[in-house]
Amino acid sequence: MFIYLCKKIGVPGNVRLKCISWNKTQGFLACGGEDGLLKVLKLDTQSDEAKIKGIASPNNISVTQTLEGHSGFVQVVTWNEQYQKLTTSDQNGLIIVWMLYRGSWYEEMINNRNKSVVRSMSWNADGQKICIVYEDGAVIVGSVDGNRIWGKDLKGSHLCHVAWSSDSRILLFGMANGEIHIYDSQGNFMVKMKLSCLVNLTGAFSIAGIQWYHGTQGYIEPNCPCLAVCYDNGRCQIMRDENDYNPVLIDTGINVVCVQWNSNGSVLAVAGSLKAASQDKDVNVVQFYTPFGEHLRTLKVPGKQISSLAWERDGLKIALAVDHYIYFANIRPRYKWGYCSNTVVYAYTRADRPECCVVFWDTKNNEKHVKYVRSLISITTYGDFCVLATKADENQPQYVLVLCNSIGTPLDPKYIDIEPLFVTMTKTHVIAACKDAFYVWQYRVAKKLTAMEINQLARTRKEGRERIYHIDDTSSGSGDGPLDYSRAFEGTRDPICAITASDKILLVGRESGIIQRYSLPCVAVVQSYTLDCRAYQLSLNCNSSRLAIIDLSGVLTFLELDPRAADSTGQQERGEQLKLERKDVWDMKWARDNPDLFAMMEKTRMYVFRNLDPEEPIQTSGYICNFEDLEIKSVLLDEILKNPEHPNKDYIINFEIRSLRDSRALIEKVGIEESSQFIEDNPHPRLWRLLAEAALQKLDLQTAEQAFVRCKDYQGIKFVKRLGNLQSESMKQAEVAAYFSRFEEAERMYLDMDRRDLAIGLRIKLGDWFRVLQLLKTGSGDSDDALLEQAHNAIGDYFADRQKWLNAVQYYVQGQNQERLAECYYMLEDYQGLENLANSLPENHKLLPDIAYMFVRVGMCEQAVSAFLKCNRPKDAVDTCVHLNQIADEESKKRTKPLRVKKLYVLSALLMEQCHEQMQNAQRGKVKEKSSESASALAGLLEEDVLSSTNRFADNAWRGAEAYHFFILAQKQLYKGSVDAALKTALHLRDYEDIIPAVEIYSLLALCACANRAFDTCSKAFVKLESLETLKPEQRQQYEDLALEIFTRYRPKCNKKPDLDDVLESGDGKLPVCVATGAPILEYRFWMCSVCKHCMKAKEAGHYNACPLCHSTVS
Repeated sequence: MFIYLCKKIGVPGNVRLKCISWNKTQGFLACGGEDGLLKVLKLDTQSDEAKIKGIASPNNISVTQTLEGHSGFVQVVTWNEQYQKLTTSDQNGLIIVWMLYRGSWYEEMINNRNKSVVRSMSWNADGQKICIVYEDGAVIVGSVDGNRIWGKDLKGSHLCHVAWSSDSRILLFGMANGEIHIYDSQGNFMVKMKLSCLVNLTGAFSIAGIQWYHGTQGYIEPNCPCLAVCYDNGRCQIMRDENDYNPVLIDTGINVVCVQWNSNGSVLAVAGSLKAASQDKDVNVVQFYTPFGEHLRTLKVPGKQISSLAWERDGLKIALAVDHYIYFANIRPRYKWGYCSNTVVYAYTRADRPECCVVFWDTKNNEKHVKYVRSLISITTYGDFCVLATKADENQPQYVLVLCNSIGTPLDPKYIDIEPLFVTMTKTHVIAACKDAFYVWQYRVAKKLTAMEINQLARTRKEGRERIYHIDDTSSGSGDGPLDYSRAFEGTRDPICAITASDKILLVGRESGIIQRYSLPCVAVVQSYTLDCRAYQLSLNCNSSRLAIIDLSGVLTFLELDPRAADSTGQQERGEQLKLERKDVWDMKWARDNPDLFAMMEKTRMYVFRNLDPEEPIQTSGYICNFEDLEIKSVLLDEILKNPEHPNKDYIINFEIRSLRDSRALIEKVGIEESSQFIEDNPHPRLWRLLAEAALQKLDLQTAEQAFVRCKDYQGIKFVKRLGNLQSESMKQAEVAAYFSRFEEAERMYLDMDRRDLAIGLRIKLGDWFRVLQLLKTGSGDSDDALLEQAHNAIGDYFADRQKWLNAVQYYVQGQNQERLAECYYMLEDYQGLENLANSLPENHKLLPDIAYMFVRVGMCEQAVSAFLKCNRPKDAVDTCVHLNQIADEESKKRTKPLRVKKLYVLSALLMEQCHEQMQNAQRGKVKEKSSESASALAGLLEEDVLSSTNRFADNAWRGAEAYHFFILAQKQLYKGSVDAALKTALHLRDYEDIIPAVEIYSLLALCACANRAFDTCSKAFVKLESLETLKPEQRQQYEDLALEIFTRYRPKCNKKPDLDDVLESGDGKLPVCVATGAPILEYRFWMCSVCKHCMKAKEAGHYNACPLCHSTVS
């Protein structure tokens, strides 16, 4: 981040200020001081026009109101932002609550305890409660509507600070002796806070501030420190919560008076004074730190005594109360962002997610892709790619460099053991550095690899794709062997502070001012340079001849890197430092196509330099994305991050540099011939292209061709040649209009020339098929039929790509695209439409198998079989039926409802019967057509194999249906009370152990036999159950106990019954079984189903309209 003072406001009457506070939602700034001074100010809000231009936050005051009510020194000012209230207190203990009404502040409530002075006040996160602490130990918690919730007198305590936790369950009370006590929200003491920052400290000290960030805009990383406690002696600790025993410790080295978090908890500002060595008086300073204690910047502030500070809501400005002045400072944050292939990549935090939200915003198509990343450290971009540096795990000291494309797709992650504090990339390398070492990764991207290179990828580590170097080592350039991090952790006296790289060289800046130069890709030390400053940001121009250095205080200097004669020792050769030096610089970018051009940001102005000579500045506060073709692309990140979920294209600004603006003005005002001389004197491909385009507009083809040659635009040269071959002047103008993307104008010209074919051709090139369809409908001709079909199909594709299947169907029908039509019906689940399409197709059509498989996937086996048979694929038809049979088997194993399993078996068997019949009919037809008897015999043999397999599977399916039919029938008869009939039916189930689990069969048989008092059969069933290997020991024990209980009371006797049971028991299987009763059919006359070939007693047949097994109609 970079910070600079931008405005100073004096308080009338030179009244000394004590406190200042900024309302984060409405932008009001309240300041209090001596003699009851209380003022509310408001800075101008930006107009839309100013936002688009990117003018930095204005400093004009639009509202000033003096609030009268206090007589003593106003010491505490705090905002309730949720309810638009201002609460103030003075040295006499008077508290006033102010409310906003029609743009002005009015007194709403007053409270005066008259016993002691208020030391601190704090509203909780939702603005419902306020806690007020008095110097004498009194604590009052009140509601927003003025009611007292509870009060407490902490006798013997002198209070000076209070803070709420984000969930309003904890209160922290700062004592005058420096202790911090933790209370619950009802005022019950819990524990004293452990103050690690005061260990081994002697002398008097007091608390300067307790600030607890409530996470309203999310945290920069999970488990981020958010509670800051600072003492007047400069010691500070930042904690994750009130019980954090391992806080971040900081010694600011200043006498602290105030401490404040910015709006998203990413920067802590600590204000105070520093005893200057060369001066008698103290110097006011503001130190800026990250939540992890890393020092960011120091701001020196003029004046005698700084008393308070406040952040603006977006964190782009800070207000400082110094003596009787308010100073404002602008802040240029160092956002996590980058720019690659027309895409702005930026990161922000959200209160509802612990991760960082990284947005890949395509500024050309205005599309964005969002990616959530935990513990993001930095974003680095180059060309078409982006590298996200993150922590691999919160508990492990390992990091990841993730190479992504411009839509955020991860291409290649690399795990490293050094912290990537500094990351740079070129078109071939990613370099990451910690304080002591740097890691070099030669990355590859799949789209650029040939098949041979892909096969060699396994050996790339050996070839040195990843290498690591310690900053103190003299690299030889070999770097072979596995990655060895042991040397990287050894430390150095002169740490790394900045890095940059180009295709040829790598530059590493160190805190002492030395810059080490390495060659790439072999990474060997070439030489070193010495600077007079510590680099903060390094940047190389496009041919690596010059280096730009921005130091910690924002001073921009330049170093000429072209080699010169080395000194006698050959060490620390000083590169020639250029004379140009600029102050207050916070960003700069070299032109990608000119080594002498660069743009830089100085406060709120952008300067463009050519050969170190500046052009007139442009007022903007944008971050520079790209400088190419004499155009600077800048992004207003401040505005985008106010509403990061909806970036606006208005916040991308293109600036033309002076030579481009002058050339355009010359061409418009003077003419082409005179302008070409100016461009000759200031040559650049962009200027020649500008001239070529202007010449084309005027159909000056000779000048246009010469200009295209100068800017090496082969396509432009070809276009001019083609124009020269055209005879018609209006045709040339139409072609030029199309070249400049004025397509409506070009189309109108074509139509005026009665060349509808050219207008249609233009729209086809553009892919505007809706317009193609309109143009085709206006004319007539046989050749249009094919184009009409193509247009209908293209529009169908347009809707299908957007998953608007219903719209797509209408156009595919007109385009007769049966293949895509089938896909749309399938996606719409319009299976009737799909069936109609299959029926309309001729036999052996190539689409029939695909439609059949669509039916198979949704379980519509009848339609699938029909489609397979229509395309002469009987084996697939059989496989479909078998698949259905297997589904039935699987359902039976899952103990699904028996009726459902029976239906599946019946459906499978019916389909197989149908398939078998159609194949036989087809075979008979083929035999009739065959002329040779031997040929027909051979064909019959080939088909017989498939026919026999369908027979076999059909028999199996009917057998499954039988099993579950009798299983259901036996239970129906049992529940009806027909125990004898139930037993006879259950006895048949013994033949189906391969279909129904044996435990089910013999449990039912035992139950029916017991109900029928046939204890001998019951006993045999129990013996079978107890011998089953599939039973668990506890289940087997239950059966044994039940058998013992039954057969001790009822002895199993062999009751010999008439010959009916002999027939049943013999299992000789010759007698047919009635599917209605489960009994064997002994009569000569019986009814047989024409479909499933199962039988029923003649007297039972009269009671049924359909076959009990297959449910086909009784004839």
